[in-house]
Amino acid sequence: MADEQTNGAAGAAEPQGTQAQFNLQKVYVKDASFEAPNSPAIFNEQTTPALQLNLAQNVTVLGEGVFEVVLGLTLTCTAGEKTAYLAEVKQAGIFSFSGFDARTQDMMLGIYCPNALFPFGRQAISDLVQAGGFPPYLLQPINFEALYAEQLRRRAQEQQPAADTVDASFAQPGDADKA
Repeated sequence: MADEQTNGAAGAAEPQGTQAQFNLQKVYVKDASFEAPNSPAIFNEQTTPALQLNLAQNVTVLGEGVFEVVLGLTLTCTAGEKTAYLAEVKQAGIFSFSGFDARTQDMMLGIYCPNALFPFGRQAISDLVQAGGFPPYLLQPINFEALYAEQLRRRAQEQQPAADTVDASFAQPGDADKA
């Protein structure tokens, strides 16, 4: 009976060699920084802090089907007119793909990879903020699927035929956004 299960498992594994494959090879912090330019005075401020999160993503081709994806997270906390802290993490990962069409691979790079990296970046930001003497901050989940859909929408707008756009020879910077 054990031989039959082994043979069945081996037989099922052979077709997978031709199927699409995705691997997360490595997760690492590429860069991290923390600044508290107004400390220690900022610890005595009695104002409600305002937080702003900026996201960035960079994809670099390392080889055939191998990509480095870097998710940049920058959290800025202000108290009144003063910056309480600035925490920045560039969380990176190496991902490999094979057997995917270009559209699916682009989608995976834009949705799945940042989703895989975000929990690590969120933890790194929280650790930096707490180590800086501030209350721990846990970033809320981010809908990378919606962000990717917005990115696709912007790409489609940029690729509209020239007849649908403002004549660039007469346009001032920012005019295309107003049209």
